[in-house]
Amino acid sequence: MYRVNKQSHPEVNGPIAEAIFMEDQPLLLVDNPLSDPFNIAADFAGQNISWHDLLHKHSKLLMAVLEPGSFVLRKINHAFETLTGLDQQQLPLNHQNICIFDLLADVDDNFPEQLYRRHLLPLVLRDVYGICHDRWRFLDEPLVATFRPTGTTEPRYIQFWLRSQHLHVQRINPDLDEFAGFGLRSIAPEDIVLYPEWEQHLNLDNYKVTGQWLWEGLDVTNRELLQRLIASLVDRESIFEEEKFQSLTQQMKSLFRSHGGILLSVQHEKIKLYRIKNGRIRQTTLSSLHSLDNSHFLQAASHNHVLNVPDLKSHCVTEFEKKLVSQGIRSMLLIPLVLACQQENSDTQQLMGMVVMLSDRRNNFDHLDISHGQKLIPALRTALRTANQLPFNHIHPSVEWRFREEAERRSWGLPPAPIIFEKVYPMYGISDIRGSSEERNHAVQRDLLEQYTLAIAVIDAVLEQQNISFLQQLHLNITEKAQRLAEGIHVEDEVTAIEYLRQHLEIYFDYFQTLKGQVPKAIATYKAACDNSQGSACSAREHYDYMIHDITSRLRKTWEYWQQKMQAIIPHYCDVEVTDGIDHMIYCGAAINPSFSPFHLHALRYEQIRAVCDCARTCLQLKNDYDTTIEVTHLVLIQDITIDIYHDEQTEKSFDVRGSKDTRYEIVKKRIDKGRDLNTKSRITQPGMLTIVYSTDDEWDQYRQYVHYLQREKWLDTEVESGTVEPLQGVTGLKYARMRILPDLPEAKITT
Repeated sequence: MYRVNKQSHPEVNGPIAEAIFMEDQPLLLVDNPLSDPFNIAADFAGQNISWHDLLHKHSKLLMAVLEPGSFVLRKINHAFETLTGLDQQQLPLNHQNICIFDLLADVDDNFPEQLYRRHLLPLVLRDVYGICHDRWRFLDEPLVATFRPTGTTEPRYIQFWLRSQHLHVQRINPDLDEFAGFGLRSIAPEDIVLYPEWEQHLNLDNYKVTGQWLWEGLDVTNRELLQRLIASLVDRESIFEEEKFQSLTQQMKSLFRSHGGILLSVQHEKIKLYRIKNGRIRQTTLSSLHSLDNSHFLQAASHNHVLNVPDLKSHCVTEFEKKLVSQGIRSMLLIPLVLACQQENSDTQQLMGMVVMLSDRRNNFDHLDISHGQKLIPALRTALRTANQLPFNHIHPSVEWRFREEAERRSWGLPPAPIIFEKVYPMYGISDIRGSSEERNHAVQRDLLEQYTLAIAVIDAVLEQQNISFLQQLHLNITEKAQRLAEGIHVEDEVTAIEYLRQHLEIYFDYFQTLKGQVPKAIATYKAACDNSQGSACSAREHYDYMIHDITSRLRKTWEYWQQKMQAIIPHYCDVEVTDGIDHMIYCGAAINPSFSPFHLHALRYEQIRAVCDCARTCLQLKNDYDTTIEVTHLVLIQDITIDIYHDEQTEKSFDVRGSKDTRYEIVKKRIDKGRDLNTKSRITQPGMLTIVYSTDDEWDQYRQYVHYLQREKWLDTEVESGTVEPLQGVTGLKYARMRILPDLPEAKITT
């Protein structure tokens, strides 16, 4: 490594200079390092650890030596190596030719040269012109960059400084003086102000720089996450906007190292719960605030302080907390959002809501998380208050204009006016996963039988070591329960059967582990099967959950593709709900878009059926991909009579219908997928087939034309089955037509 002339550079004289520039010593470059308080004492025990080795191993300061022209890494300390994951064992760092900016995720292409010029300018003034000023502080300003460590998707934010005081600069051609007209030699150093424009005057090719950069960095990820979170929270956009809600959730997960989070909003003693599920915001309403009496939630609210719940399972008294435990939640961090207010000349506190960070691990959160949560409270409180004051959230783009009009009216102090869209055409369709309940019951049964079989194996192994009557009776009990589970399961078995094993078998494992023979192996096999967030054998249920998620994801992706094509015809309202399958509710009409015409209506109806057919084709591979009895049925409900829809702010739905004929449509929509043929009593929906339900011959005449087009395009088979639907809660006269959906062929989509 280059050795500087310490006489010419007194600022790097002394022991620190020896440490910095010593060729064979580990790198250390800080007077007062941040060190690891837990490992230093252990490393010192019985050893004479050098100051250099101590800082190299234990400093939290990231340090590196760089080549001045290329910024290529030459030496790094342990903290830098750990963060970046650079491997110096297989290939020495000197041979890896890694530029430090290759490790940063958010650096502009021009930034390295700009940084080089900024550091070169004071060196040129010092070494060429003999001008040095101790009040030039622009190089002391730290920069923040993003590192993406190997093996993780979570970025790390690093605040860093580049030290260049110990470098030496020589001008190659003394006659080429880019500052000749500045009169620098006649200006007193204290009168010189370094302007950024001066950096651009430098002719980089005319200078020779000797020595190496010193790069120092600090991991400020938590600080940056906090600052970015606060900045996102206090802007004007509602936190209930889907994209922003997802972004905030992801940032909170990163900051608190959690696997998920929920937001509770309290208004008028009612609690609304918001969370991200399948990439969308899901909203649920809890019965009332009183449903959380004696809970951890109200405990945090009453103290108005962040509460760490390290082991939720050990103390959960409310149904909501028990449900969280059943979903695998083991610890929580509760961030209460309490608003101070005055009532009758007394100060009171009102609970606005709460942010809940969740983890499937016990003791996941600590005092640092509590501190972070406290710092976020003002911004979270502001964001929730702002969002609650906005009357409308989650508005579909096609009707957003009307909601903005109403929001503007109210901003002027005008009383609320109803938001109504009159005479719109409803278009409803559903792709329903049939047999999902039975399939899940079978998965639960397989998991329980697996765990009971392993439990019996444990007792068999113990009996070989100790043939005790009590164990024989326990063996009989578990065997009888396993036989009963093999015959069929009840709703409560998923919980009670596992609790029985925990209370009557697993409590003896500590003693059983002391026995010899096959006992330890049998217990290890049992525990391995239960080593998951559920604490029980659940491989069959995990496969079921994955399969359902895969099916719904395929359906949703297919529908979203067609929805883009349909929106291109004319903007219309479309609400999609994903449960066991996917259903869509479309409203179109001149009240939503004034350009609407009969042409747009026919085009949308035809495209809707094509979309449902494509959803069906997506599911045709189901039997090939999964060994399952699950099947998917597809239905479109026709109504050629317009309805009126309105927005009710007191409900969770975006729109409700009004009027008797509109209510009739809602009744049919909710029950039609379970409808049966009046004569045969069979379900009107069948796997792999499209069912079209209508009321009048005129409706079918119109859709018969669409069916003909689809048959010509090879979407549908030419054979059409038909029948009458059994009355549905007083609704009579419905008819249906049913056709087989053809597999995808190269010539199928001829008009996409």
